[in-house]
Amino acid sequence: MTVHKFLPNSDSSITTLMLEKLGLQSVEDLYSDVPNDVLLKRELKLPPAMSEIELEKHVSERLSKNKSYPNYPNFIGGGVWVHHVPSVVDEILSRGEFYSAYTPYQPEISQGMLQSMFEYQSQICELTEMEVANSSMYDWGSALGEAGRMAVRVTHRNKILVLRSSSPERIRVLRTYCEPAGAKIETLEFDKKTGLASIDYLDSKLDNETAAIYFENPNFLGVIEEESESIVEKAHSKGALAIAGVNPATLGALKPPGKYGADIVVGDGQPLGVYPNFGGPIIGIFATRRDPQLLRQMPGRLIGLARLKDKPERYGYAMILQTREQHIRRELATSNICTNEALFALAVSVFLALMGRRGMKELGDHILAKSHYAQKRFEEEGFDSPFFKGPFFGEVSLQTSIRGVALAERLSEVGIIGGMPLGRFYPELQDVSTFSFNETHSLSDIEKLVSSVKSAK
Repeated sequence: MTVHKFLPNSDSSITTLMLEKLGLQSVEDLYSDVPNDVLLKRELKLPPAMSEIELEKHVSERLSKNKSYPNYPNFIGGGVWVHHVPSVVDEILSRGEFYSAYTPYQPEISQGMLQSMFEYQSQICELTEMEVANSSMYDWGSALGEAGRMAVRVTHRNKILVLRSSSPERIRVLRTYCEPAGAKIETLEFDKKTGLASIDYLDSKLDNETAAIYFENPNFLGVIEEESESIVEKAHSKGALAIAGVNPATLGALKPPGKYGADIVVGDGQPLGVYPNFGGPIIGIFATRRDPQLLRQMPGRLIGLARLKDKPERYGYAMILQTREQHIRRELATSNICTNEALFALAVSVFLALMGRRGMKELGDHILAKSHYAQKRFEEEGFDSPFFKGPFFGEVSLQTSIRGVALAERLSEVGIIGGMPLGRFYPELQDVSTFSFNETHSLSDIEKLVSSVKSAK
């Protein structure tokens, strides 16, 4: 056995002692629960060791083969988006006092981090027009999973209705969270012509066992759910909760979920100052109405502000609600989420402070204008665009004469990333793709996309 100077436990005598204490014969016994047919059963095929200079050159050569933004325009969307990140966001995020205190277990020495989390909560409430927000979750999917379990606890019911026009990947996460707890997830079809929810069909599926309805606005197909208020009203008429999923970058132009009566709002703050990060880590948004029952069942952390009784001009920040298994008895915890994305919450907070109301409106207008310009250009080139006839925001659906996967491969060959082949998630839509547009796309990017799609079809 090789002894590594940085790994003291690699010494054979220490390994032997540890195995004896565990009652094991070999290190391999630790993996006895792994099925034999998935074990590697050979040494790793690693190249010979390189010097640091050689390794840097080797890695650079390998990385140069990647096709990524900003060298190539990205039109994928579908859950993680490319947006401009102002340089001041990176500057503040890299400060040591934030970077080293990202999860403040000692509030008395983490007041700056706690204040930033308090500001984040306040900004999310203002953006969504909800009344309470926690200090972040892992991502949109985990926030949805927690929202589903929360709805089951609050209503004492076990069925959750989900519009199939929601992200299929997030629906899978919802199932992973809720089905082991005894909840049933039932997906509802959308109108294949418009991409919108069918209110009558939804109403027929609602019953007294329904804990919640989940819908996204805009949905995964890029369509704006015009009847959001009706969806919420139908849920409330049966005593169910309405869970709305939102892309926060759209809320400067679209009606926020608090305006149409949502009980719980989930989403991802990634479009607001966070890079795509290869799909993660990103940051989940979670907000509710100011209802004591909802508040006490909300997962994660709440940061509050307290003033001294005799000196109200003096105040401090503290974690006032921590419904996690680490802080209260395990069986009473509402969530086993062990931390939050505090650094990314800070990024979102800085981004929103920079943008303000006017900036968020301009961002929404940019996304709307770019996507509608692209749709018009596709239409002028002979495409039936958009494929789904409902109102759309940011993402344009397009049917082509070749499968969506083949189209994405051909676009990659000419330096374009995207679109999203819907056939990956909807077997009946093999020849339909969605293309996402945002403020980083120039008109020349869009023209290149349109001409490339026309050539590929």
